[in-house]
Amino acid sequence: MSETDPLQEPMEPLLAPDMDQRDEQEAVGVASFLLSLRSRGIRDIGILRAMELVPRDVFAPRRFSDLSRTDVALPLPCGQTMTAPRTVAAMLLALGVAEGHKVFEVGTGTGYVSALLSRLGAEVHSVERFNTLAEAAIQHLRIVKAERVHIEIGDGLAARPRERFDRILLNGAVAEVPFAVTALLGPGGRLVGALTVEGLPRLVRIDRLEDGELRQEVGAGLRISPLVSGVAQTL
Repeated sequence: MSETDPLQEPMEPLLAPDMDQRDEQEAVGVASFLLSLRSRGIRDIGILRAMELVPRDVFAPRRFSDLSRTDVALPLPCGQTMTAPRTVAAMLLALGVAEGHKVFEVGTGTGYVSALLSRLGAEVHSVERFNTLAEAAIQHLRIVKAERVHIEIGDGLAARPRERFDRILLNGAVAEVPFAVTALLGPGGRLVGALTVEGLPRLVRIDRLEDGELRQEVGAGLRISPLVSGVAQTL
């Protein structure tokens, strides 16, 4: 028997061109999203790569899916907000996550930042005060197959067992960073969040020096919602 003539192979399904077109549109959308972040000063290759590979639309509320690749904050259930990508990127840049870092995250939200941290190579322990958001975040993380992420429902600003973390991320603004949180920083560890200064949130970075002392630096303003202590009783 002669070999099969490639020209006689069955035709691809009629839907294939449309699927190819959707894939192309998806690629264009992702590229545009990344270029917009670069134009706003986000140049770290690792962070941009993570944002390329973790689809924000999976985590965004469906009614705002068309805005998922824009640099805007999005409203969430429970009166919360999904932080704008540029703010997320700025905080991750300040955090300086490396492969194998153990990260404590306060305020899971949709799970988007948890997924980015995981993609950057971190082992993530994230605490969310709203059960509704925590359950949704777990589903989102399963969809994108984020690994090494553990989500807990609780008060991330409260005292907890004497664990130690390489990095701590506060996904919101606080009037003062609680000692209960900074106590979780191991030697050489770093905390990044937002500190409310004269009514406006500003990037804050706290490093634990090798001698155990803490060094705090307050940076540029951030557009980020307040971080509330306690556990929600009804949501």
